[in-house]
Amino acid sequence: MTSTPQTETPATKRVVVAAPRGYCAGVDRAVVTVEKALDRYGAPVYVRKQIVHNRHVVEDLEERGAIFVEELSEIPEGATVVFSAHGVSPAVHAEAEQRSLKTIDATCPLVTKVHHEARRFARDNLDILLIGHIGHEEVEGTTGEAPDNITVVQSPDDVAGVEVRDPARVAWLSQTTLSVDETLQTVDKLREKFPLLMNPPSGDICYATQNRQLAVKQIAAQADLVIVVGSANSSNSVRLVEVALEAGAKSAYRVDNAGEIDLAWLEGADSIGVTSGASVPDDLVQAVLEFLVSRGYPVATEERLTEESLVFALPPELRKDLRASAVTD
Repeated sequence: MTSTPQTETPATKRVVVAAPRGYCAGVDRAVVTVEKALDRYGAPVYVRKQIVHNRHVVEDLEERGAIFVEELSEIPEGATVVFSAHGVSPAVHAEAEQRSLKTIDATCPLVTKVHHEARRFARDNLDILLIGHIGHEEVEGTTGEAPDNITVVQSPDDVAGVEVRDPARVAWLSQTTLSVDETLQTVDKLREKFPLLMNPPSGDICYATQNRQLAVKQIAAQADLVIVVGSANSSNSVRLVEVALEAGAKSAYRVDNAGEIDLAWLEGADSIGVTSGASVPDDLVQAVLEFLVSRGYPVATEERLTEESLVFALPPELRKDLRASAVTD
């Protein structure tokens, strides 16, 4: 997996890297969208919020000419803007149209699915209990689809205070990057309070989030230490630390890169597990593995839970312009 170790390592030491890890189909689509937009339209291309929640990805795209903004008011009228993988509300789309911005929507299709579900439940005049974190961009985007119908529920502890108009007409949805186990605990609590609670037509937590959580569970039980590579604002990366601890890891920490590893964590840690969130380039994981080799650990072995083959097409508005460019070239 990594470079050959410089010195012999005791047989008792072990490093296991989980798979799947790193980029999911939605993240890959979003990052490639910004890259292709820069190629097609030239710099600058504006991006509302972080395209994905990873500092290194954002910095790399900035070097290529992307400009990240918090709000559309920061973008000159008529400029090109990419919406992040986390999705935006209808109000943001309307503001972009008002400002004559050329929009490219890189919302993950799995997030778009949740938006569709929110609109459908709202058309049926149901109260919607959205399990997620207040302030997260994905939750803000989904809430914006049906603000009068949606109540955000952050954890099982919030359920007691939830009020609805009609307990017989309630449905739940969830942010796609949550802990599967905690989400189900919240759903169970909600169902105790609202026995007629309706489910979404399919699970909202994305396949990649579930796979990465199951993969880290697979390696955590035997680990003295689990290192999760991912940024602090990456919900799915933060959840991986929690899942590793719940699965039996003696300790678990999140780092943005190898430079953030505290040597004190390695004391007494003979068995180390490594994984990464769904918005993390694999070179950051490889750098962590190489760091461990430099500290006397063996080359990592990979434990793969499953293969991932899902690929999402680029946003249609970008595909159209890329085709037109190919014809004229």
